[in-house]
Amino acid sequence: MFLTRKIIGGIIDVVSNIDPGQFTPSNPPPVRRPLVQGQAQPNESEEERQFRKVFQQLAGDDMEVSSTELMNILNKILTKHHDLKTNGFSIESCRSMVAVMDSDSSGKLGFQEFKYLWNNIKKWQGIYKQYDADRSGTIGADELPAAFRAAGFPLNDQIFQMIIRRYSDESGNMDFDSYIGCLVRLDSMCRAFKTLDKDNSGSVKINIKEWLQLTMYS
Repeated sequence: MFLTRKIIGGIIDVVSNIDPGQFTPSNPPPVRRPLVQGQAQPNESEEERQFRKVFQQLAGDDMEVSSTELMNILNKILTKHHDLKTNGFSIESCRSMVAVMDSDSSGKLGFQEFKYLWNNIKKWQGIYKQYDADRSGTIGADELPAAFRAAGFPLNDQIFQMIIRRYSDESGNMDFDSYIGCLVRLDSMCRAFKTLDKDNSGSVKINIKEWLQLTMYS
């Protein structure tokens, strides 16, 4: 118990040095409307209508994307991008992405949730390529701070060291799927924090049930 408290205390000390107001996570996806998942909405643009058609083809009859389906979709797309170094998205990383994007706890992504994730991946892919200065296909430890800052997350050195240990290889290089997995989680955690920080004080108070819900299904 003492060791657990010491570890958690150390993490809190690191995080407490960060101003959450600096972060610019994406706006959350709109609330899902289950009864009209496959139907175009009156205010949708032509681009959105086309995206909905693509989603219908990818998601299948249930109009939802599971972790396995997400993995297959992302890895199929990766085969067309030879400039991105990656081992492919694993089922575990896709489960994590579904979990942090799953606003209604259904275990799958509906249209709006998938669209939100897809748009973020496209945006972060552009940043990844931009900050891969040496065109190695990966982002090195010295390139990471600028890449995360461009994505809206100016982190301090201590947090970067934690991220590198968790998401980078032994040389400190981060490949594409790790970069995306890290940003999806970081974006989700920042959105969750802003939701809980109702008075914008920069701190939140949660009970054990809320803590477990926030950390275990992600």
